[in-house]
Amino acid sequence: MSFGTFDNFDGQQTDLPPFHTMDELGLRELEQLRLILRGDSVVDWRHLNFSSRSQVDDFLRLHLLEHDDANDRALMRRLLKEAVDYLRSTYHYRIADAVAEPFEVQDLFLYASGRHPRRPGLYRKIACIILKIVYVIHHMEGRELLARTPVATQALARTVDDRIMRTLSDMKSRGCPIVEASGSLKTQHSLITKVIAKRDTVAAQVYDRVRYRIVTKKREDVVLVLDYLLRTLFPFTLVVPSQTENSLIDFEKMVAEHDNLRALGPSLQEPIEQARDVAQTMNPFSGKSFRVLNFVVDMPVRIDAFLPADDPRPDRPRTVFNWVEFQMVDEAQAEENERGENSHDRYKERQRQKVLTRLSRGLVVPKGLARLPEMQDWTGDYEEEELEDSEE
Repeated sequence: MSFGTFDNFDGQQTDLPPFHTMDELGLRELEQLRLILRGDSVVDWRHLNFSSRSQVDDFLRLHLLEHDDANDRALMRRLLKEAVDYLRSTYHYRIADAVAEPFEVQDLFLYASGRHPRRPGLYRKIACIILKIVYVIHHMEGRELLARTPVATQALARTVDDRIMRTLSDMKSRGCPIVEASGSLKTQHSLITKVIAKRDTVAAQVYDRVRYRIVTKKREDVVLVLDYLLRTLFPFTLVVPSQTENSLIDFEKMVAEHDNLRALGPSLQEPIEQARDVAQTMNPFSGKSFRVLNFVVDMPVRIDAFLPADDPRPDRPRTVFNWVEFQMVDEAQAEENERGENSHDRYKERQRQKVLTRLSRGLVVPKGLARLPEMQDWTGDYEEEELEDSEE
């Protein structure tokens, strides 16, 4: 099921930030990019890189939280209190009042970035730990809220789609180097095939029900478009760990090729050389020369309209999360990905072959396919009476 392309939307936003060049990327951007390119988790981070309250406000806004909104402010205060209570009761942390009850919630993010106004670095470690717990609680509440609120999956998907495609349309209208962008929702048959093809996947963990493909002009533009999306569409904290497939961007090589990034290398939380092996992230059904950047985001969705109007709590959760997969590639590689064994048809053939092998082991297979292991011409359109016992 296709959502269409960004050509269906008119760019209307006027407050979007400028598009960065590689020379304008700083340490904060570099840390965020590496998190996605490697598929790491922000829970393993030791510090943040915010330098001003406005940066924190922009970050909270990506979570659909507005500090000027009294209800959102109450929610953030409650999450902070629960995180502090957890650390004090479970691990007996001694937490200073300046951290447990900061004057503004934004102060905690600045402390975690080493930005104490009088003593740089003061409270950095404990502030970072507290924010990790806040992140976990907020995420757990969002999942619980979705489970007990009657919201249709397609309604969420449409809400997310409108937000994503409008952002991409605005980017295109501002001259960002996007050649093509489109979104789609997996069909039921595609979901069944995916679940069976991957042994460690269950239905609840199919991350790419909603999927977006973005094609940029050049390989370098993939990184810059990703940086822009991290500042305008979704926060880096909501990228799902261990779900990145990156056979496209060599992080170490990218840093080495730009003087400003190479100078930032020693300041990264982990050595640059600790990049994930590409072979470990390759999709087993892709062709050998297929290259792509795939990652999954837990897109936040406000569902105020679906919640009871008579709930008096100002700090109740109002945000749920919807998994969205982004596939990014440059134009030249996109053309290569459609040639020969890299093509989508060949990919689906290999995936269906895996499914048929698992389903028919010792049972039945469609007539003629037991002797066609490559299944080059299989379309999957077989009637029930055409099944025969397998000798396997």
